[in-house]
Amino acid sequence: MLQGTNISILGCGWYGRALAKALIKKGARVKGSATSPEKMEALAVESIKPYLVIFSPDEEHYDPAFFDCDVLFIAIPPKSRSGEGANFIYKIQGIISAIKQHEVQHVVFISSTGVYADLNLEVDELSNPQPNTESGEILLTAEDLFRAETSFKTTIIRFAGLIGPGRDPGRFFAGKTNIPNGNAPVNLIHLDDCIGLSIAIIDKKAYGYLFNACSPDHPTRSAFYTRASVNSDLLEPQFIPELKEWKIVKSIHVDAVLGYQYKVSKLI
Repeated sequence: MLQGTNISILGCGWYGRALAKALIKKGARVKGSATSPEKMEALAVESIKPYLVIFSPDEEHYDPAFFDCDVLFIAIPPKSRSGEGANFIYKIQGIISAIKQHEVQHVVFISSTGVYADLNLEVDELSNPQPNTESGEILLTAEDLFRAETSFKTTIIRFAGLIGPGRDPGRFFAGKTNIPNGNAPVNLIHLDDCIGLSIAIIDKKAYGYLFNACSPDHPTRSAFYTRASVNSDLLEPQFIPELKEWKIVKSIHVDAVLGYQYKVSKLI
């Protein structure tokens, strides 16, 4: 199904590079973006065709060939801790302009379940997002920009907390004490399922949809992170056994549209 498909990935970080490698194994032709010559070399080593792509208030640089693709993945999370808010939206507007100019038809935008606040309830794709963090607000604004476009179809994937190679959850709280909200459920997704869902979207040509991407298993923070620390031979964290703000992220579209079965469906 993917043999010969042209896919461009804007943002070859932890997820983007792993996706590129998986797609190449399935016969796709993959272009990846980088923001420096050094990063371009690192992509080339992985058989990802590298392109220097920059969208910023100060500079816009890209080879039009990068946007010559069947599907464009956009995986560039906002750096809200460094105050990138307004610049991120400017960047998204520039990318959308390039998408329209080069007539890309199918886009997959990577967002986050952080667009849902912890309001002590279950949420799915039909729930009204009410972000209460800067990064959540920025991502929801970006989502709305893509939704407003009619010249191409955008699928939005809202990833839950990311775990997998290089992101050992055992290190998150190891050795810490008096950690609040120990009885709150976790919302996480393994890299294997980030990749699996992404490939399923291409296989099913599921463009124009919104998907919450989150493991169906929701153990408590205390249970999950304690087990993760033990598995990594680290000091066990100590949580306060309390339930404060929480949410459980579910999906109605992952099964109904994709028929996707999670590879990592049990977190502990």
